[in-house]
Amino acid sequence: MTTKRYAALLRGINVGGHRKVPMAGLRSLLSDMGYADVATHLQSGNAFFSTPAADEDELAAALGRAIEEHFGFGVDCLVRDGDYLAAVAAGCPFPAAGLEGRQLHVTFLSEDPAPDRLASLDAASFAPEAFRPGDRALYLHTPGGLGRSRLAEALARPDLLRGIIATTRNWNTVTRLVELTRTPV
Repeated sequence: MTTKRYAALLRGINVGGHRKVPMAGLRSLLSDMGYADVATHLQSGNAFFSTPAADEDELAAALGRAIEEHFGFGVDCLVRDGDYLAAVAAGCPFPAAGLEGRQLHVTFLSEDPAPDRLASLDAASFAPEAFRPGDRALYLHTPGGLGRSRLAEALARPDLLRGIIATTRNWNTVTRLVELTRTPV
């Protein structure tokens, strides 16, 4: 059976002292779930593991259940394999090499939103900020950074991504996700 390398992207943990998931505890949990080559990156919910090839949604659901059992609260999780992450990085429609990591982001999505939802945004009104849809991803160019972005705020509206799990990573983290899913740590 083929072993694959995956990244688990946890949404909204360790922000402002809420929903604490210590990375050592997350690594231990993933190991206890039977995954190999477990590692984490930063404190914001990026974990890596190897396991026989499996359905990403099933892996994410299993991890979400395990986190809730172990830590006592639910966390939205996305799991993506290294090939997908490499394709997201390669498909960036913005000039990544010419931008700072804080100016370029990818919002990873559990599924693509209906095209009419994104079309409801008046993209020109956010210039010079811009977004482009990708495969279960939105690429965001925010020259002033994400924290001050009116576009990011608009994309986070509940009606826009209703029913879709979304979690955002800056470009530096995206490239690190690609590296850490390329080979076991």
